[in-house]
Amino acid sequence: MNAAYKPALHLYAVFTAIATFLLLVAGALVTSNEAGLAVPDWPLSYGSLFPPMVGGIFYEHGHRLVATFVGLLTVGLAVALLFVEPRRWVRRLGLVALAAVVAQGILGYLTVKFLLPPAVSVAHASLAQIFFCITVALAIFTGRWWQSEVPQVQDTGSPRLQTLALAAVAATFLQLVSGAAFRHNAFGIVPHLIGAAVVLLLIILAGRAMRIRFPDARLLRRSGAMLHALVGTQLLLGAAAWYSRVASRGMQQTPDSTIWLTVIHTVFGALVLAGTVVLALVAHRVVRHERDEKERGGELEFVGAPIGKGPGHLASSARLPLGSGKAQS
Repeated sequence: MNAAYKPALHLYAVFTAIATFLLLVAGALVTSNEAGLAVPDWPLSYGSLFPPMVGGIFYEHGHRLVATFVGLLTVGLAVALLFVEPRRWVRRLGLVALAAVVAQGILGYLTVKFLLPPAVSVAHASLAQIFFCITVALAIFTGRWWQSEVPQVQDTGSPRLQTLALAAVAATFLQLVSGAAFRHNAFGIVPHLIGAAVVLLLIILAGRAMRIRFPDARLLRRSGAMLHALVGTQLLLGAAAWYSRVASRGMQQTPDSTIWLTVIHTVFGALVLAGTVVLALVAHRVVRHERDEKERGGELEFVGAPIGKGPGHLASSARLPLGSGKAQS
């Protein structure tokens, strides 16, 4: 086990990521219940920390309470990383998380101040997804696995698995942006449908690459299986949410089933994005490309504890800081 691994810090980061996911659920409930303007003032709610939790106030003020809790967790995580985390890039990522949560608070204020302008609302929803992925990444980076010696596999195919994974991250994020724009009446449904097709294609290609090129790489197979399960479920949820939305048109009140299908579809999108991020990080951690090996003169590395020119040679390396378990100050 690497000396940089700190169990308490890792558990704190995991808890922050889970709390952030619950914040996404709370935010989706606000939008789906059209409660974004249920509280006209900010940061207090009707001038109080604890207003009557009735109607839309329950969702909007509840969202603010969860957001405050996550903000405090993020401050604590950033401070903890500054004091006990030896890797400079991880400390900096903690500060990025802190900046993101502050920016989220400002965007939340602007949505209330300017009565839910679509551009600000979409930016608020999109930054929430970025922040969630940062917390997931911090949970991984502070974990034992990331800071331990991990055997490498060689990628001889094209395009690289890392390229496919990063493309899936970008496409999934844009898909969530288009979904937020649709929910906030900035776009129609067509961009979201096109985005779904692109995301599905990229994830199928990544899954095919993992199955053919790395049949014995258990961690890659598990990551791919997880992502495929998430995407398949998300497609079913999207179809169900759209059908329920169409079926409920003309009703005076949106059915609870439509609200919950939309909420679950929204937060599952966040899980799909997090899944693509996990796949990209795992690919970065364990996969090396043939061209990389040639550029290093035939060396095949462990990330952070590379193998030299033979399978039994361990040596230290700082070539790949994201994979290194060594301190960077």
